[in-house]
Formats: sequence, structure tokens, C-alpha cells
Amino acid sequence: MTDKLSTDDRLLLINKPPGWTSFDVVNKLRYTLKIKKIGHAGTLDPLATGLLIICTGSMTKRMEEFMGLEKEYTGTFVLGQTTPSHDLETAVSNKKDVSHLTTEAIHLAASKLTGNILQTPPAHSAIRIGGKRAYALARKGKEPVLQPREVLVKEFSITRVNIPEVQFRIVCSKGTYIRSLVRDIGEALGVGAHLSQLCRTRIGNYHLADAKSPEQIQ
Repeated sequence: MTDKLSTDDRLLLINKPPGWTSFDVVNKLRYTLKIKKIGHAGTLDPLATGLLIICTGSMTKRMEEFMGLEKEYTGTFVLGQTTPSHDLETAVSNKKDVSHLTTEAIHLAASKLTGNILQTPPAHSAIRIGGKRAYALARKGKEPVLQPREVLVKEFSITRVNIPEVQFRIVCSKGTYIRSLVRDIGEALGVGAHLSQLCRTRIGNYHLADAKSPEQIQ
């Protein structure tokens, strides 16, 4: 990250706080830096935290390049509980017994969700369907039809198991929905699951350890 905030052409590494949308960060920095040409290179869900790349000035021409880089995440999911959004944006709507699950079964299910896989995005996503965001339709009780897409899950590691909570690390390609991976592992185990915590720790060679909060930029 450049330390010279006097130039209009910047690549900023931001540690997005929980509860902020990616556009909230862009708008905050647009006001703070008093610059019009600014955008983010890859959305993070409001409840997620972690690395967000912000481009300003001529660097906005490279946003697609940054979006295409490999991503790394860490997080936690809860087994035996599902939500319509597959995370905590919506309330738990179904619960199942998980007492029979083993650590070995969870590791095996994760291993089967690695490599090139077909993944259906969550209904509560920003994908446009007929000019409308899928999440807008889902929030009205409609069922948006989303087509599966191929993504690469390079690594899906289970780092800690304390049933019903499971901690993980994922390395994946552009366009991978972590909420969908959590949904799919829950379905594979027959009990359902939802994402309770997510942090993006890396985008390509850019690391969260080098990022600053929006307040620190100010």
C-alpha cells in the first residue's frame, strides 16, 4: 500500500469492519479522501470482515484484474442449523440433531468439495436476475432461479471441530460463495449448516496483515 495519500491513483488495503457493506467502505473513503473515482475489487458480505481492495483514480482500471486473484478465507460454520441466507443475516429456520457426527465425517465432506466443482450461488446474493438483485427477490419470499457455475476450491481445510461449531480455512477462485460451500457441506452431512463467521485473509499476494481500517486511512 502506498503511504502517499496526496496522489489520486491509489491501491488501498482495507480491513472491512463487520456490519459494513463494501459500498459503505467506498462511500466512507470517497468522503474522507475527497475523490470521485473510487471502487472496490470484490464484494464482501456485510457480516463478513477482512481484506477489501479499494482502487482510486487510474487504479480503478485494474479492478477486474484484482477481482480475478485467488482468495483465502477463515471462518466458522454451525452444523444442524440452517437459515434462508446461509448465514446470520436471517434467522435460524430449521434445526437437526448432530450428536451422531464425527470429526472424520466432517473432514471427508470438506474434501469432496475441493477441486473444480459446480456451485449454485445463494438466493441471498447480489447476482442480477432480470435486472433485479437475487437478494431483493429472496427477501420478498420469492425463489430466484440461479444457475450453477464452475469454481475452483483449491483448499477446504477443517481447522477445529467443536460440534456443532466447525472452524475452517478455504482457498478458492473468483466467484466462489463461501456460504454455498457451507450450505453444501451441511447437506452432505445430512444436517444442514449456516455460516456464523467469515474473514477474508488474502487476495492474491495482498494480505490482511497489511490492511488498515477505514478510520486509520482517515
